[in-house]
Amino acid sequence: RRHLNQNPRLRAVLDIAARRAEWGKTQPPGRGLGVALVHAWNSYAALVIDLSVDKDGRVTLHRLTSAVDCGTVINPDICIAQMESGHVFGLTAVMYGTLTIDRGRVVQSNFHDYQMLRINEAPPMEVHLVQGSGDPGGMGEIGTALVAPAFVNALHAATGKRFRTYPVPPERLKS
Repeated sequence: RRHLNQNPRLRAVLDIAARRAEWGKTQPPGRGLGVALVHAWNSYAALVIDLSVDKDGRVTLHRLTSAVDCGTVINPDICIAQMESGHVFGLTAVMYGTLTIDRGRVVQSNFHDYQMLRINEAPPMEVHLVQGSGDPGGMGEIGTALVAPAFVNALHAATGKRFRTYPVPPERLKS
């Protein structure tokens, strides 16, 4: 908390993402919000993931809400696209990111045998840009970096269980 109070840019993105995601609103059983913050590449970002877990351990993504301050925004559409694509890549990792090694080689070779998040699984995403006044910051990886911590925090809020690795198998999520 002390760090948030000393860093107005980090505090601003957290406040925006939390407010837009309706943080603090009572959630039904099995549903939870998780948050993550990152300061990297001279950019600041926050992400709130809203998800639910059913009794069989299936995860449903309801919404991702993020806010980013990357300094002076040169092209807002590209910044938003970078965040959204980073979120999809991060969701792929936390939900499906298992690789199989056989005799020292990765078995999966391309999209036909490595599961990616499908378009019908992608939740609605909101990206809120904060127009900063500093030099332009990095946008390439920041959207991805937020996903894993926000995801496992949302799983904890939904299930009461803590997870330190991913992907989390559905049998560990069953209630």
